[in-house]
Amino acid sequence: MTEPLRPSPGAPGAGDLFQLFRGGEARTKSELCALTGLARSTVSLRIDALVAADLLRPAGEAASSGGRPPARIAFNPLARVVVAVDLGATHGTVAVTDLAGAILATTRAELQIAAGPEPVLDWVVEAASALLAAPQTWATPQPVAPPVIGIGIGLPGPVEHSTGRPTNPPIMPGWDRFDVPAYIRRTIDVPVLVDNDVNVLALGEHAISWPDTDDLVYVKVSTGIGAGIIAGGELQRGALGAAGDIGHVQVPVGRDSPRTADDDRDLEAIASGPAIATELRAHGIDAMSSRDVAALIRAGDRTAIETTRQAGREIGEVLSVVVNLLNPSVIVLGGTMTRAGEHLLTGVREVVYRRSMPLATGHLGIVTSTAGEEAGVLGAAIMVLRDALSAPAIDAMTQPRALDAAST
Repeated sequence: MTEPLRPSPGAPGAGDLFQLFRGGEARTKSELCALTGLARSTVSLRIDALVAADLLRPAGEAASSGGRPPARIAFNPLARVVVAVDLGATHGTVAVTDLAGAILATTRAELQIAAGPEPVLDWVVEAASALLAAPQTWATPQPVAPPVIGIGIGLPGPVEHSTGRPTNPPIMPGWDRFDVPAYIRRTIDVPVLVDNDVNVLALGEHAISWPDTDDLVYVKVSTGIGAGIIAGGELQRGALGAAGDIGHVQVPVGRDSPRTADDDRDLEAIASGPAIATELRAHGIDAMSSRDVAALIRAGDRTAIETTRQAGREIGEVLSVVVNLLNPSVIVLGGTMTRAGEHLLTGVREVVYRRSMPLATGHLGIVTSTAGEEAGVLGAAIMVLRDALSAPAIDAMTQPRALDAAST
């Protein structure tokens, strides 16, 4: 048995060279030698392996300084594709992206996550299979679908990221410890990564709207409330994947809160969409869900507007602690309750700017999401790409045995 090639200790391997192409810039072998300090023969060996894996492709010729013009090589984003999935309490989105994260095809449906894992994941598999079966209809049409490099899934509840299993999700009955990756791989046998939907949304929002911001907190306010934390440019999941679970933090009773001092409910029970709807029903207003509340706000209902603004103040009480602890540059509010005007945002700003340390809020932006419906699937794709296109993963993919397997 042939021993797989390994990069020399301390010397860039094929995976390291590949990272230099992911920004989309074409390069020559001479440029790579200058950038890495590697000998031309070593660069040629690494590049030939990446071309054989279809990860790089010829990109014409560079300007000649005398003699034969040097050949350029570029990233081939359509060498593989990613299936990206965003599941909410009442909706599902499945997309196919290329290796640069560009969305090639998308399908959406209304569904109930409470229906249980089998029917929901069956829909995911069917939707993904249908998209992969029609590459001629993609944004960049293809004669045949490239191989799938991985599947990324965002779920609306706590997830143990290392195993892909949900853990005690309150709005997902029947999902606790369900082996999501194994179920998907029965039909599409590729690596499957699963995370909380807020973490996935944070990745997407960061990539679309705040790519140059290293410290960001994304807060989703919908059926539940959760936060995705990006610190130092990296998503922070915590020891077991529970980082950002602000929905289950007991909310202190602020000086302007109408709640009584003995009210020990958590944030989700006070300020989520269903919690606001419950408060409105106590005032004789027919509202059952986040969407009902949003519709009332858009219609100008003053009670719905003020109740939502007060919910924003309650969220601000928790976020003021988050700001003092993490010192983010921006807090992004997303979810159903932010799509009907800035009333929730106004309440959050009112408390955070008053309660947090001046040093932490001096350059803090508190804004609503601008990434739109694609943020979830884009974040799911980014989660896969960070793993599948890492230097070690590319080194493994370009070893002789991997290339032989890919060609058969």
